[in-house]
Amino acid sequence: MTSLAKPTTIERLRDGVRDAPLVSWGVTLGIGLLAFALRLVGVSTPNAVVFDETYYAKDAWSLLQFGYEGTWAKGEVSNPQVLVGDFSSLEAAGSFIAHPPVGKWLIALGEAMFGLNPFGWRFMAVVFGALLVVATIRLAHRLSRSLLVGAMAGLMLTLDGLAFTMSRIALLDIFQATFLVAGVAALVADRDQHRHRLADAMEARGLSSLGGAFGPLLWWRPWRWTAGVLFGLAAATKWNSLYIIAVFGIVTVLWDVGARRLAGAGFRSWTALLREGVLAFVSIVVTALVVYVASWAGWLNSTQAWGRDWGVKNPDHPWVGAFGEGLASLLTYHREIFSFHTGDYIREQTHAYDAHPAGWLLMLRPTSLHSENDIAAGSPGCEGTEKCVAVITGMGTPILWWMAAAAVVIALIWWLGGRDWRFAVPVLGAAATYLPWFATADRPVFFFYAITIIPFTTIALAMALGLVLGAARSPGRRVGAVIAGVAVGLVAANFAYLYPILAAEVIPHAQWWARMWLRSWV
Repeated sequence: MTSLAKPTTIERLRDGVRDAPLVSWGVTLGIGLLAFALRLVGVSTPNAVVFDETYYAKDAWSLLQFGYEGTWAKGEVSNPQVLVGDFSSLEAAGSFIAHPPVGKWLIALGEAMFGLNPFGWRFMAVVFGALLVVATIRLAHRLSRSLLVGAMAGLMLTLDGLAFTMSRIALLDIFQATFLVAGVAALVADRDQHRHRLADAMEARGLSSLGGAFGPLLWWRPWRWTAGVLFGLAAATKWNSLYIIAVFGIVTVLWDVGARRLAGAGFRSWTALLREGVLAFVSIVVTALVVYVASWAGWLNSTQAWGRDWGVKNPDHPWVGAFGEGLASLLTYHREIFSFHTGDYIREQTHAYDAHPAGWLLMLRPTSLHSENDIAAGSPGCEGTEKCVAVITGMGTPILWWMAAAAVVIALIWWLGGRDWRFAVPVLGAAATYLPWFATADRPVFFFYAITIIPFTTIALAMALGLVLGAARSPGRRVGAVIAGVAVGLVAANFAYLYPILAAEVIPHAQWWARMWLRSWV
């Protein structure tokens, strides 16, 4: 009986994705194009200003005109005007806004290409919805070392109702989610590359072990700089991106410790917390900060933006002396934004679709983003004698969300009990984008914020299905393939069934009601 040789330290350091890049990227881009096409079809419907598009679509247009958010007339006045091409209610006086500008600049890019109309202000959301699928595939592929697992993750996210609806509406969250997943994927790629380069350096020196030494400091880490840029763009879209930056900023340095321990550095591996940690801080955090500040260039270069003149009016303030009047004004503005998000005003607000985070993973309270009720029988698209509705419900595909919630538990067990680092990534990604919301649950929060969570839980589900599949030639592979295929098929069927209430199709009221599986969805 022959036994397989135990992998050497060099071989273990070189563990990673081994698929042919052409095939791997072909599958990735194929699924990404499917996601793009699915989201693009009918994206101009409804021809209306939907939900918070009343803020972001018009603020984006203002950025194109002034470089900062100007002042529009109230929505009941400006929205009908915008839909007929009348933008006269926009004034140059700056208005107070509660989020950084990157997401709105991306919406503005679509408007620059196609105009201030539903297609124009939704187009870049479609693009980033497809890019989110691409980033999810690449992350799942690299973690699982399986293109099939990556493809399953991408297909299921393509067919998620929340990812679909948020890719067809001009809100900020789809941009944030894409930057965050891509940033985490960059750090996982850095982990693999660093280990490969460490193995190369050891092999070049004829070493099979570092023998208690720390080994060469591999300072050039391009994937970490890439992550810094992506995380900076995420934070410059919505502030709560900071949680995932903090979590994975720590994790990436701990991965360095693990690499040195595997290479034989012994106790000295822990000095990576300082030796590698300083470089990681600069490449990730400092880079993200530079990108974040740069995103405010339009505001800094203006004279009429909200709060831009604070430094000029307060020349003796210590902040002005320390940072100059521009950055001092920006810091003061940020203090106002923070007070808005945490102060009494926002805590006193109520909303019909307020959804406590405790119910998000089970999708207990989705968000109605648009509704046309009581469409008369005989109207276009409404055949028969029953009145019809046309709605956009910001909801996930229930079967996907419920299976993914269970998969997070499996991933947690496999990470902590099975000591498999790969499962830590979707667990920590989901936790960092989910748990902080409990601290703000005393103000209105909405289920669609969970768009940053579902890519990670979907990856956890795909990796759990990978466990069911087993190795390529294992005895239970065929049964595992059937189970995985049924799971993906159920997600597809569930999405197809829900499609009319995700895409504002005109359907009889009874058909809408049949899709409201839980009373809390109404």
